[in-house]
This record gives sequence, structure tokens and C-alpha cells, in this order.
Amino acid sequence: MSVRRALRRRALRPISVAAATWASAGLATGLPDARVLALVLAAGAGLAALAFVGRRQAVVAVATIAVACAAASVSSVAHVDPVREQIDALQVEGGRQLVLELTVTGRIDGAPDGGAWFDAVATEVRAGSVQLSGDIPARIGVDAEGRRALAEAAMGSEVEVVGRALPAEPGERAVLVVRAEEVARAAPPGGVWGWLEGLRSRLVASTDGLPQPGAGLVPGLAVGDTSSLDAATETAMTVSSLSHLTAVSGANCVIVVGAAFALLALCRAPRGARIVGALLVLAGFVALVTPEPSVVRAAAMASVALLALALGRPAVGIAVLSLATTALLIVDPWLSRSVGFALSAAATAALLVLARPLAAGLERWMPRALALVIAVPASAQLVCGPLIVLIDPHVPLLGIVANLLADPAAAPATIAGALAAIAPFRWLQDGLTALAWIPASWIAAVAHTTAGISAQNIPWPDGLLGAGLLGLVGAAVFVAVVRPRRLPRTAALAAVASAVSLGLMLGQSAVRTVAGPLTVPAAWQVVMCDVGQGDATLWRSGAAIALVDTGPDPAALTGCLEKFGVERLDLVVLTHFDLDHVGGAAAVLGRTDLVLHGPTDGGADQRLLERFAATGASLTQATAGMTGTLGATRWQALHPPPGADPGNDASVALDVAGPGFPRTEMLGDLGEDAQESLLRRADVTPVQVVKVAHHGSADQDADLYRRLHAAIGLIGVGADNRYGHPTASLLSILESTGTTVGRTDRDGALAVWIDGQGRLSLWRENGPAVDNVPSPTSSVPR
Repeated sequence: MSVRRALRRRALRPISVAAATWASAGLATGLPDARVLALVLAAGAGLAALAFVGRRQAVVAVATIAVACAAASVSSVAHVDPVREQIDALQVEGGRQLVLELTVTGRIDGAPDGGAWFDAVATEVRAGSVQLSGDIPARIGVDAEGRRALAEAAMGSEVEVVGRALPAEPGERAVLVVRAEEVARAAPPGGVWGWLEGLRSRLVASTDGLPQPGAGLVPGLAVGDTSSLDAATETAMTVSSLSHLTAVSGANCVIVVGAAFALLALCRAPRGARIVGALLVLAGFVALVTPEPSVVRAAAMASVALLALALGRPAVGIAVLSLATTALLIVDPWLSRSVGFALSAAATAALLVLARPLAAGLERWMPRALALVIAVPASAQLVCGPLIVLIDPHVPLLGIVANLLADPAAAPATIAGALAAIAPFRWLQDGLTALAWIPASWIAAVAHTTAGISAQNIPWPDGLLGAGLLGLVGAAVFVAVVRPRRLPRTAALAAVASAVSLGLMLGQSAVRTVAGPLTVPAAWQVVMCDVGQGDATLWRSGAAIALVDTGPDPAALTGCLEKFGVERLDLVVLTHFDLDHVGGAAAVLGRTDLVLHGPTDGGADQRLLERFAATGASLTQATAGMTGTLGATRWQALHPPPGADPGNDASVALDVAGPGFPRTEMLGDLGEDAQESLLRRADVTPVQVVKVAHHGSADQDADLYRRLHAAIGLIGVGADNRYGHPTASLLSILESTGTTVGRTDRDGALAVWIDGQGRLSLWRENGPAVDNVPSPTSSVPR
């Protein structure tokens, strides 16, 4: 036993090396200049090496290697710093027009809005008479016209674009982020890249005529090409924890490698030949699906899993995983900030360390084979869950079930699809594609069914707090299932904690999905959600629902949508891009058809819109005079005028009216000057409901509120906010117009509707019975 422990201890030493490299890379990629840190770490590595020569101790050797690897990773970052300085010297972020000669290094997948983003290396950058040459990492965005110009381009293509730079996010790999205004030249890839692109295109073409959504899923499962996958299915795959099957993750790589390994085993090849052959197949698969960073990362993790499982040495597998992680971070330090990289490493580690103990614990209640089948996705879910919460603050209760149902179909779909991609004859390719469509359709059905069960996606605290809490729950579940003999009391406490956590989750789910909607008025037409210091307003006409702003927090917005039984939105309006109005956008990504928005200000605003577009929403910028319908209601944009500068005073202001609907004016965050401008330009008449501007700040125009003469004023405001909202001056204005005030800081969520007798009703979540408010206006649209 002591020998085994010693071997395990030695195998785990590389973890400290990987951790040091990861931390140093994460720090360096966030620094404006990493060269000083690189020199410090290099000097530290030298001193540690001298110390090891004097005192040959294992701990000194490990420290020396760790500091040396950290220095190597930081040096990779520092190597790019001179290029960043040269780019900064061009003053590209001042709106200067650039001409770039590029080599495409990633997939060009079109977004639903018709545009696309892709990674590239800029070999030449021209800004007027100034020219810069080299290998400059870049990320390029194009609009719909640019995407059409790139129709024949792919990885390896030589492209020339004209555009303007956007500010790069801190820690971003790309030195230059450019929004292209024109694609001047786009050549199809040549050589081996052109041949591989032809294989991928033939596979996508082979799915034409097959029923959706299975047809669009086949290329995603086989080669990671989601260009023909509809947005609803892509969203369902994400919600049901199955997105790893379409993003060319380690799961896809393991399937391909496992199939090759099994085939070589059937041919009675020796273990070494099996491993080498499987790795060669993996290399070919990586080339087929394009060796962009995420694919190489997944392949590296799959290789580690293959070697560890083939050798039957989980402890050795952890050591190999650590070494692979270290190598990847030295080559590409920006992976240290990638949640996808962390998920890949965590899932591989879970497979190596947790799967067997979990399976042994589950064997108490089920057959061994079934226990192992459950243990694999369960171990990955326990470890990856806290990381996923950092991206999406929800816990998918049915994620493990969805994986259990879908994973058996993933292997035949992936293998048949990959074989179809390389099939030499069209009739053979079409036959293999049809075979792949059968399990792919099953996976799509599982994804849609699971995503359609609202009770399975539980809101969870976001940020590090939420990740830590979920990590503790996962640890308790693991200990409760494994039940280590040496820690009986700890196992008992873990079992109690797991039971309590599960009970709370199920109880919360029941309250949200069953009891919650029963506590709110079923006839609501306008709702102001209680999302703290921010705005989120719903309006409903028949089965059609719109949301105006998302508040600051996805969890708070999700709770409101579930409370009022809202699953999908026909329209989302982003009045402007302050965090208290768009911070909760993650809660509605993939759940809306149209996004109406105000003027954008910089790359962050544009990227948010592109996230909506990537999940299936159409985008439209609002300007005064624009109109549209939602159910039986008609909306009209009263603000902003064309060419307005971004900000509060460019908020989208809407008038909503319709038969039997309380006429409503929503004023965004307009200040007094903008309200005066609106009053001069628009035909403002009395309404029944006004969404008060800017959370009830003092920056208001009393004449506008007197002209609106609203029966009800809704104020979205956080309790004990530091701004003093709503202000006494605003409340005085509303009092002078006889407006009944509802405010979320005291009243919670608010709902307004016209009842069967034509009375205007106001419901307060924290208030007394429903108020019937005298209505001085009619609801006929203007």
C-alpha cells in the first residue's frame, strides 16, 4: 500500500506545475506589458535551479520546473507585447480606417443575422501611408454583405478586408479586433485546407432533404459544423447540457478515438499499435474539423484520457493531464482565461478520478454496468457545474438524465457522420448520412424535450459565490455516494446535506413552475418585474409577449419570467445599453425572435447584440416613427431621433396601445432635456400607464407627465438604492397629475390590466388586494 501511495504522490506532483503555469498565464494575459514579469520568473527559475544543485530535494526540483514553465508561458505573452505597441502606435482605436491582409485560422460560421466573426492572422496592416507587417493575431467581424463575400473562404484562405478597430477585451488573444466594412478579396483555401473544406461542404450538402432538426445536427456531431443547425435546436442542446456534442469537444474526440481503438483491438493489434493508430485517427479528425484552438484543446484532453484508460492508471492519467495542460498553456497562455479550456480539463480529470469511485458507490443500488454508465456524466456534471454557473447561473437538474438518454446515440451518429464526410462515392455518403440522421434525430428530440421542461433549469447565484456553493453541494453528493469507510460521520453529514440541497432545489422548482404562476393575476397585460435597481417591463397581447429591458441580473429576470409563466418572447427591446437595463440579457438569449435596440456605443454593446443574433434573434435599431405590432397591440417608437448619440438620452421610448389594452408609455432613462425634445417632436396624448423614466430620478420634465396624465405610474427601483430614487420631486409631479404610483422597491412586482368590466387594475406583489384605478383615457391606438 505504501508503494502505491508513493507512486500516486509522485504522479500528482505535476499538478502543482500546471497550477503555477495556469496562474502565471492568467496574470500575464491581463497585464498591459508582461515582459517584466517574464524576466522576474526567468530569474526565479534560475535561482531555483541553483538551489536544486546545492540541495537535491524533490520539492526544490518541482518548484524549479513550476517556475520555469510559468516563465515560459509568460514569455509567450511577452512575445506579443511589441506587436501590441506597434498596433497602439497606429492609433487604430481612434476610428482610423485599416486595410488588413489576413490568413483565416478558424471556422467562419454565419450568424442568424447574416454576419460572422472569425479568427485570423494579419500578415500586413495598412493605415494610410503607414504599414505594419508580421504575424498579428486578429479577430474579424463582418456584416451580412461581408459574409456573402466570404462564401468560398475557409481556414487557410487569404483575405483582404477594410475596416475599423474595436477595443479589445482585457485578456483577449487577438491583438487586433476589427469590424470589417468591406471584404476586398477572399480566395478559397488551397492545398490540403481546400480539400478538407470540400469534404465538410459535401457532408453539409448530403444532409439536404433530410428532416430537421436531425439533419442540421449531423454535421455538428460529425465535424462540428453547426452552420445548418437551427437556433432553437442549438439553444435546446445548451439548456439540456448536450452542447458538448456539437462543439467538437473532448466527447467527440473520445468517440472517434474509441472507435478506432476498438477496431484495432478487433484486429488483434498489440496495445502499442492500438494507441498509435488511435492517435493517428485523432490527428486526421482534428484536421477534418479544423485545428482551431478549441479543437486542439479537446483533442489534447481526449489523448490524455485515451492514454490513461489504455494504461489502466488513473493516477498516471492525472500526471499526463497536468503535463498536457502545462504544454498547452505555454503554447497558448490565453487558454488560462478560457472557461471552455477549464471545462475540458475539469471533465477529463473527473473521468480519471471520480468516475470509478462514483460507480463503486452506485453499485449498492444498481447493476455495475448501469452504475458505470451513470457515473461518467455524473462525475463530469459535479466538477463542471460550478464552472458553468459562471457563464449561466442555472443548474440543469435533468442534465445527467439528458446525457444518459443522448450519449448512446452520440457514438453511432458521430462515427457514421465522420465516415460520410470522407466517403469517396456520393451514394455511399448519402447512405451513411441517412444512418447518422437516425441517432441525431433522437439526440435533438432529447434536447428539445429536456429544454421544454422549465422545472429542470433552476436559477442559481452567479459569480464566485454561486460557483463555490455548487462546488460544496457537488462535494457533498460525491461523499454521500462514495461513503468512505474511514469517514463515517463525514459521509453521514454529506448525505444529510445532499438530501437538504436536493429538497431545496425541488421545492424551488415546484414554487417557480407550479405555485409561482398561481400567485399572480392571470389577466395581466403589463408587468414591471422586481429586478432591483433596474428596468424590466413585460407587455402581453393574446399569446404574444414583449420584454422591455432585462434589468441588471439574469437570475432576477428569470425568476420574474417564470413567476408570470413566460417561456418565449416575441420581442425584446433594449432601450439603451447601461448595465441596469441589459445586464440580465443572458436570461433571454435564445428565447426571443426580434430585438429592437437603441444606438450602440463600442464593442461590448455590439457583442451583446451578436450574442442575440447567434441564438436566432433578428436585430433592428429603433428610431423615432418606427412602428410594429405585437398581437392586437401596436407599438410606436417616439424616441430616439436618427443619429442620436448613445446613452440615457438616446433611450428607446415606446407608445403601446390596442383594443382592450391599457395605453402605455415607456420612457427608458430619458432625462429632462430628452423628454422636452420628445414633447416637441411627438404627438403626446394622455395614457393609462407610464413607465417612469430613469427609476424616478429628479431629471424629469413635469410638462411631459402633465401631458401624459397617466392613471398609473410604474417605477423600477431597488430598495435602499444610493441614488435616492424615486426622488421627492418626481413623486410630487405624479401626485399633481393624480397618478397612482407602483414602485418595485416597496411593492415588489407590479401588474396592470383592464378587467372584464373595463376597469383599470393594479396588483402589487407585496401589497393589499388589487386596486381599481380610475382611467381618464381610452385605449384606442393613435
